[in-house]
Amino acid sequence: MRLANKVVFITGSGGGMGRKAALMFAQEGAKIIVFDIRADGVAETERLVREAGGTCIAITGDVTKEADVAGAIAAGEKAFGVVNAIYNNAGIMPDPDESVVTLQEDVWQRVMDVNVKGVALGCKYGIPALQRAGGGSIINIASFVAALGCTIPQDAYTASKGAVLALTHSLAVQFGPQGIRSNAISPGPILTPLLDQILADPAKRALRLNRIPMGRFGKEEDIVYAAMYLASDESTWVNGANLAVDGGITVNYF
Repeated sequence: MRLANKVVFITGSGGGMGRKAALMFAQEGAKIIVFDIRADGVAETERLVREAGGTCIAITGDVTKEADVAGAIAAGEKAFGVVNAIYNNAGIMPDPDESVVTLQEDVWQRVMDVNVKGVALGCKYGIPALQRAGGGSIINIASFVAALGCTIPQDAYTASKGAVLALTHSLAVQFGPQGIRSNAISPGPILTPLLDQILADPAKRALRLNRIPMGRFGKEEDIVYAAMYLASDESTWVNGANLAVDGGITVNYF
C-alpha cells in the first residue's frame, strides 16, 4: 500500500473532496484524522472509513480557531503516535463573493479566515508535529484561479488562493532542510453537484468546457490522486511545487 503507516490530518473532510480523500487515503493504508466544522459530516466520514476497513478518528472543529486546530493535531498524535502529512483541504467559495469594488467586507474577511488563516493554522500546528515525526508532507489546496483572471470575478476567493500559493513557497524554503516538503495543488473546475446544477444550461456548459483541452470537468478523485502522490514517499524530492490538475485550462490561450 502506498500510504501504509502514514497518519494524515485532513481538514474539510466532513464531505466533498475531503471525504473522498479520507476514503482513498485509508484504502492505501493511511490512518486518518478527520477534521471538519460539521459534526454530522465528520461522523459520517468516520463511519464510511471504518466500514471500508480503514482506521480514523473524527474531530469536530473550526479551521479558523487556533485551539481547535491545535487540539485536533494533538489528538491525532495521541491516537496514532505521529502525524506524517497535513492536507489543508478546507475552503469556501461563497455566492456573495464578487468584484472587489462591490464586495462586502464581511464576505472578504470570512473567505480569508477560512482559506488563508485556516491553512496557516494547519501549518502552524502541523509543522511541529511533522518535525517530531522526523519529516513529512504539507499539501495545500490552491486553485487555477490563482493563475488566471475570470470574467465573472470572485476576488476574495482568487486572492485567498494566491496567498495559499505564496505561503506554500515560503514554507518549502523554510522547512525543506528539515525533511518537510510543502506543495500545493491547483484544481481546475471540479464537477460537483452544485456545479452540475449551475451548468444545467447546455450552452453554459459548452462554453466552459471549451476552455478545457481535455474536454471534461475534473472529478474529486483527480485531485485526491495528486494529493496521494504528495503524501507518499514517491514525492520525497518534490518541494515548493504547484501541481495544476486542471485538464490544461491554465495553458489554453482561447
